[in-house]
Amino acid sequence: MALRTVCAAALRTGTDLGVNNARTFVTTAFLCKRVPPLGPMPNEEIDVKNLASVEKYRSYNHYFRQAAEARNKDVWWKTYRSYVEKADPEHGAERVDIGLPYYQPCRTKEVRKRRQVMKENKKNVELERASRLRTFKIALDQVQETWEKTTGPFHVKRLADHYGVFRDLFPMAYFLPQVTLKVCYSQDNGTHVHYGNRLTPTEAATAPQISFNAEDGSLWTLLLTCPDEHLQDNEAEYVHWLVGNIPGAAVQAGEELCHYLPPFPARGTGFHRYIYVLFKQDGPINFQENIRPSPCHSLVQRTFKTVDFYRKYQDNMTPVGLAFFQCQWDQSVTNTFHNTLNMREPVFEFIRPPVYHPPQVKYPHRQPLRYLDRYRDGKEHTYGIY
Repeated sequence: MALRTVCAAALRTGTDLGVNNARTFVTTAFLCKRVPPLGPMPNEEIDVKNLASVEKYRSYNHYFRQAAEARNKDVWWKTYRSYVEKADPEHGAERVDIGLPYYQPCRTKEVRKRRQVMKENKKNVELERASRLRTFKIALDQVQETWEKTTGPFHVKRLADHYGVFRDLFPMAYFLPQVTLKVCYSQDNGTHVHYGNRLTPTEAATAPQISFNAEDGSLWTLLLTCPDEHLQDNEAEYVHWLVGNIPGAAVQAGEELCHYLPPFPARGTGFHRYIYVLFKQDGPINFQENIRPSPCHSLVQRTFKTVDFYRKYQDNMTPVGLAFFQCQWDQSVTNTFHNTLNMREPVFEFIRPPVYHPPQVKYPHRQPLRYLDRYRDGKEHTYGIY
């Protein structure tokens, strides 16, 4: 009986092994059955067994040239890009530069000037001594000025692309901000607008001080808009400040088309972008159709689109300056909605009410030992350490 049981178990085990082996063979055969490629695979002509016969690049320039040729070669494994371009006609389309033309300075003159400066620095004994003793100080104002004249506009353009400024204000267009726009909300605490820094609505409650380099007799237009703030239309904006026909850099002497309105990002909507755009005019422009009543507290009248405004006056103005900051809700936004805009404040998050505690009794009866914890101020006790 025991021998019969052992033989049956052995036969059953052998049968199971046979089934498993057959299943494994079928799976392997299925995996080996692959779809043939649509064309020759990359580097298929290389003999892997005889790598010594492969032609060597021998120089980086030769390798770079062949790599560029291989990248631009039309091959079958790049069909996904063509599929995406057919599905989206604007994919990969070139954007239009609507700014001032950029004139590249002469490289020879720059190198010559740099060598002259280096030669003079080597002859300066005091500079050599300060560098050796590590007491040499660099003026940050000079560094800032040099950056603004050289690579600053390209860095600002890259930041604007990162924050989606050109995508939302000027679709399929961009410009190089060659005029440095300085916006300061307060001289005391240094609340400046840079390129994506964070400010609070309280700090930006009043109109800022604007400064930029302007030639005598030139005219400018200043715009402050928010592409993230509109309550009804995702494609529209709210204009917060618009001043046209600014003589020189005197913004207060320009024609105020729409008076300044502080930021009012709704509660629960996160950070909003507030963008300053500076336009250079070819001459005086009649902005009669864009004048809002003063004061303008109607959001309907402040509905705005920068691209439509630019298309209307694109023959007489060119965008040249850019600055923007981010803003999130704070307590002053409620005051702006209630007192300035005269409307109920929209809230896009759940506001939890404070926890209700019944009035404290002097002699609590049948209460837990931690009864007094709900009435404490929550501050950490010093226990007599002062």
